[in-house]
Amino acid sequence: MIVGKCMDRTKIGLLAAWMVLGFPLGASAASGTFGSMTNADRGLVIACAFMVFLMQGGFCMLELGFSRAKNSINVIMKSLLGFSLTAIVFLVGFTFMFGNSVNGWLGMGGWDYLFAAPANADLWVFWMFQVMLVGIAGTIASGAMAERTRFIGYLCYVVVLAGVIYPVLGHWAWGSLAGNFGLGGDQGWLEARLFHDFAGGTVVHGVGGACALAGLLAVGPRRGRFAADGTARLIVGHNLPLAALGAFLLWFGWLGLHVGAHGNAGPEIGMIAVNTTVAPAFGALSAMISRWVVDGRPDGAITLNGALAGLVAISAGCDVVAPFAALAIGTIGGLVATFGSILLEKLRLDDTVDAVPVHLFAGIWGSLAVGLFYKGESGQVSLVTQAIGSFGVCLAAFVFAFVAFKMIDLVIGLRAGDEDQEDGLDFAEHAANAYPDFVTTDQD
Repeated sequence: MIVGKCMDRTKIGLLAAWMVLGFPLGASAASGTFGSMTNADRGLVIACAFMVFLMQGGFCMLELGFSRAKNSINVIMKSLLGFSLTAIVFLVGFTFMFGNSVNGWLGMGGWDYLFAAPANADLWVFWMFQVMLVGIAGTIASGAMAERTRFIGYLCYVVVLAGVIYPVLGHWAWGSLAGNFGLGGDQGWLEARLFHDFAGGTVVHGVGGACALAGLLAVGPRRGRFAADGTARLIVGHNLPLAALGAFLLWFGWLGLHVGAHGNAGPEIGMIAVNTTVAPAFGALSAMISRWVVDGRPDGAITLNGALAGLVAISAGCDVVAPFAALAIGTIGGLVATFGSILLEKLRLDDTVDAVPVHLFAGIWGSLAVGLFYKGESGQVSLVTQAIGSFGVCLAAFVFAFVAFKMIDLVIGLRAGDEDQEDGLDFAEHAANAYPDFVTTDQD
């Protein structure tokens, strides 16, 4: 029976993990207390999972606002169908992530959990929360590659990410988590080395950001984004208020992400929530000020992304750093995203929503910051381990995704043609217009 280990074994496993790791279990082997759950715990985690689902709407609104009006329906379709495919494919990907470990690299077995686990198994609560995380990772590349990526090509990428890339890399850091619910239980190789990634600073955001970077290289910049001499041309999104709504929805969902990652309704969720508020607040402030100094004006889009970078940066360690450290982590996260955006432009990499600076660069910084600001017992978390884990996972994600994008491009095509980009993907891909009463194509 997949879910049905005796309570004594579960308690012994939890006690052993506590003794070995020195802090609670959760969204990584080094955080939270997923396992012996009360009804209050179940209710909290499910409610937080629903909050995280709202992040799909947040990402959709953010990408929609940062894109031109003629691509609006395409953005909506990618958001809806991308998550739908993720939820379906992760039914199998879940076992690659949490099944019996093959030398810490890959989960295998446990396929029958879909029909063997009883209706009252806590495994379903755990699954619901986990599918929301892979949904976040999958949608990051959508914004980065917006306005020139074919709809079918993006959907193929989502299938590969949710079915293979994310589960395999997630197993490295979180492989044992489902053991408390009767599935797998073996540690991934990074998890065994006490790599700490509480709520996905690396596994979710680093992986998503690395895949986005691979996608930028594979698909190329939007038509007209750079002149022949390499000079960047500004392409403005059509609705900053929509993007702002998306950012607020994301912040709200992030609170659920971090509180839910703890896995229970214990008192620690208070500090987790405070850190999840302080870091993005200072991220927004530092991003706004830094861009103000550079350009002589406070930029709205940069400020929104500064807040998101602060949220990404605090994701890895919001359970093990003090609020004062969260202040520093968020502040530097905002700066990393701002100057990372400038760097990408100089490298002629066209990131429509600045997903790579926000998720990859700030995600790596946040994982390293755990080693710098960790307030637990000495020896439990090290900067070296955090660096190995974060850079290793992100590099692997980049390589896997780049190969996947190249294969997709070879087989079915990834980049929309110049004429399709000119007309807009709404018309070219969906034969529709999101704003029929207005002209949404570029005019000479």
